[in-house]
Amino acid sequence: MAQKEAAVEQTTQNPGLEQAQVPGFAIEKLYVKDLSLELPNAPQIFTERTAPQIGIEIGNAASKLDDGVYEVVLTITVTAKIGEKTAFLIEVAQAGIFQVRNVPDENLEIIFSITCPNILFPYAREVVSDLSVRSGFPPVVLSPINFEALYAQQKQQQAQDEAAQTTH
Repeated sequence: MAQKEAAVEQTTQNPGLEQAQVPGFAIEKLYVKDLSLELPNAPQIFTERTAPQIGIEIGNAASKLDDGVYEVVLTITVTAKIGEKTAFLIEVAQAGIFQVRNVPDENLEIIFSITCPNILFPYAREVVSDLSVRSGFPPVVLSPINFEALYAQQKQQQAQDEAAQTTH
């Protein structure tokens, strides 16, 4: 019984101790960090009657701002071509500041590669669609992206690259 009382007394003296160890995730701020729209062949490109072919590139990066505070940037580049001519090029860097507390370092990469991009993507998709319309073209509606599958694919590729380097 004396041991039980000591445990209760310790918890009462340090109520924040248990709470401080609980993993936490919060969105601090979402914003467009960089934005670019190029129409290198305007106005002649508007006389073309062929639908443009759309190419999409996606990347993301994370950087530590403070203890437990990180910026994650999802970059999406959309290139529309008609034949060899570029109709438009849109690049958006959608960013967020995230608070990530008491999460083991080995789990941070998963949060930065899957969780944060899943939050940022709808905002970036809206910007891409809006800019394509403002540039005089039909809206570009990006399909949902499975960031978990992309992350798994990236990890598999890294493992293959490492295996290839060790055999040489």
